[in-house]
Amino acid sequence: MKRAMVLLVDDEPDLLTLLQMTLSKMNIDTETATSLAEARASLKSSMPSLCLTDMKLPDGNGLDLIADIQRQYPGLPVAMMTAHGNVDTAIEALKLGAFDFVSKPVALDRLRNIVTQALKLSSLTSQATTQETLIGETPAIKALKEDIGRVARSQAPIHIHGESGVGKEVVARKIHNSGPRSNGPFLAINCGAIPSELVESELFGHRKGAFTGAATEKIGIFQAASGGTLLLDEIGDLPLPVQVKLLRAVQEKTVRPVGSESEISFDVRLISATHKNLSSEVSAGRFRDDLFYRINVIGLFVPPLRDRPDDIPLIAKHLVARIGGASGIKGLTISSEALEKLKEYDFPGNIRELENILARASALLDGTCIEASDIEIGSVTILAEHAGLADPVSQADSDKRTSDGRLPENLDSHLASIERNILEEALQTHRWNRTSAAKSLGITLRSLRYRLKKLGIED
Repeated sequence: MKRAMVLLVDDEPDLLTLLQMTLSKMNIDTETATSLAEARASLKSSMPSLCLTDMKLPDGNGLDLIADIQRQYPGLPVAMMTAHGNVDTAIEALKLGAFDFVSKPVALDRLRNIVTQALKLSSLTSQATTQETLIGETPAIKALKEDIGRVARSQAPIHIHGESGVGKEVVARKIHNSGPRSNGPFLAINCGAIPSELVESELFGHRKGAFTGAATEKIGIFQAASGGTLLLDEIGDLPLPVQVKLLRAVQEKTVRPVGSESEISFDVRLISATHKNLSSEVSAGRFRDDLFYRINVIGLFVPPLRDRPDDIPLIAKHLVARIGGASGIKGLTISSEALEKLKEYDFPGNIRELENILARASALLDGTCIEASDIEIGSVTILAEHAGLADPVSQADSDKRTSDGRLPENLDSHLASIERNILEEALQTHRWNRTSAAKSLGITLRSLRYRLKKLGIED
C-alpha cells in the first residue's frame, strides 16, 4: 500500500527535522519546503496527502498558500502552524479553508492527531450519501448541501442558524457523517433545556463533592464527545457566566471540571446552533461578542420551509414512509391532492410541524393513503370558526403577549388551552353528545375522540 506523504513548509531547519522524525514514526513520508515558491513547486511535482505550513515564510504568507491550495487543489487538506496565542490568525486560516491549526511550539500529540484526522479525508466512504436525510432539490437546499460538503472536511467551528423546526441538527449530523470524524461519536445537547445551575457541570463535568448533590464524579459532554462532534443546540440560551468559560474552552481546547484545579484537553469538532439572531443578542448584551466571533468562524443558514415549498412533497413522502414504518402501517402513502394542500400552507413550525400534521393524519386514518381531507392544518382555527369564534390567536388576552406584541414562547400550550375550551363548550351545548358536537364543529367523530383523548377531557 502506498504510504501517505505530508508536505512540510517552514524556514526553521530544526523544526522541520523534528516534524520529519515524528511523522516517520507514524510511517508517513515527508517532503520539505522552506519558502512559498518551493511549496508551490512541490505541489506541482508531487501531490501530498496533507500540507502543513507555517504562517510566516521568507517570500510570503502561509495564508496565501492556503488560498492557492483551496483554488487549485480543493481536495488537499492543509493545516497552519501559528505562533502561540495567535488565535486571530488561526481563525483567518480556517475561514480560508484550512483543515485545522497547531500552535508553536508544536505539541507533538496535537500534531499527530491533526495528521491522523486529515489523512482520514482521503479514505472516506460513501457513508454520508447512504445516510442522506437532508431532503430537497430547490436551489436553496442544493446550495446548503454544497456548503456542507465544503465545510465538513475542515475542523473549524460552525454555527448553524435558522428557525425552530427547520432541521439544524440534521445539518449538523450530515456535517459529522461527511467528515473525518464520522467514526467518532456525535453528541448533541440542548443548552436551553438544562437548568442554569447545572449547565457548567453538563458541559465540563464535575468532581465528586464539588457541590451539593455531586455524589460521584461526572464526565462533561466535551470529554464524552472526544474524537467526534459536539453540537451545542440553542447556544443563545447559555447564561453569561458560562459563556465566559465556554470561550476559554473554545480558544484553548481545554476544560476545567467543576471542583477541579487542573484542566483537561479535549478533541472535538464544535458545532453550535440557535433559532435566535445572535447578532441582535450581542447588541442587547445577552451574548458575548468574543464568543460569537469564535463559534461563527463558518456560518450556515437553514432556510425555512415556506421559502422552499417545492421541497414539501419530497419531505412529506419521506416522513410518511418513516411514520408508516414506526406505526406499523404497511404501504402508507399520501395522495397528490394532499401534497398540494400541504404546499399551500406556510408552516410556521417548519418540518417539525409538517411531521406532526402527518403523524396526526396517519393516527386517524382508516386506510393506507392520506388524502387531502385527512390533512388538518391550523386545526384550532378551524374549530374556532365552526364554533362561531374569531381567530383564537387574535382573541388571546393582551397579557398573554410580550411587550412588543409577539405571541408567548409557550404558544403550543396556549393554543391547546383554547382548543380545550372550544371542545368543552361544544360538548356542553350538545349535552355531551359527541356525534352532535363533532357535527357542529365540522369534524369527524373519530377526530373529536382523538382530540378529547389527547387533551385528557373526560365526560
